[in-house]
Amino acid sequence: MATDDARIFETVNAAGFEARMTRDDHASGTDRVAEVAGDLDAEIIVNVQGDEPLIHPETIDRAVNALVNDPSAQMATTSEPIGDVDDVWSSTVVKVEVDEHGYAANFSRNPIPFPNQAVSKHGSIEAALGAEPALLFSFKKHTGLYVYRRDFLLEFATWPPTDLERRESLEQLRALEHGVKIRVVGAATPSIGVDTMDDLERVRVIVETERKVSGALARP
Repeated sequence: MATDDARIFETVNAAGFEARMTRDDHASGTDRVAEVAGDLDAEIIVNVQGDEPLIHPETIDRAVNALVNDPSAQMATTSEPIGDVDDVWSSTVVKVEVDEHGYAANFSRNPIPFPNQAVSKHGSIEAALGAEPALLFSFKKHTGLYVYRRDFLLEFATWPPTDLERRESLEQLRALEHGVKIRVVGAATPSIGVDTMDDLERVRVIVETERKVSGALARP
């Protein structure tokens, strides 16, 4: 765990895991990971964001393998189908567009790709999604997971944040604006990013349910 918060540092260590304190002036989580990566002897660096507690290990493996098997990519990340209409216009749910070759074309907190023809026909994106439910399948949710080549990650941290990155609060846009190829692969299972108190409660229920199930299965 890389953090600039002493409370997180102490909690992680108390639970028996390793934590590393970093500077408190990083522009993004990727910049924070880069500080730690500078002391690591590894070619591939994985960044699982702290607000994604339900990411499945297989999803991480998929992203790592995607980068290892694609010499032209400097980063890899994952996406999931969006199954809830409310997520399409929620600014806490980051959307990703993927080109025909499997690389990220854009990231945004706004609905992308924007269904312009359907919106023109029905008057609004809400009305379009209601009238044409299949439109929902054109949107992909970006999962908070990144895999980087170490050399690229250290170079990324030397670039100042871009205007687009600041407006969207998405550091991956800095990489795209510098022409970096980001491989996008499908997540193994859905995840829930904890961005609101409602998200936190949903995750707590899931974790507690899984704990009870695991405990029941472990009993003789």
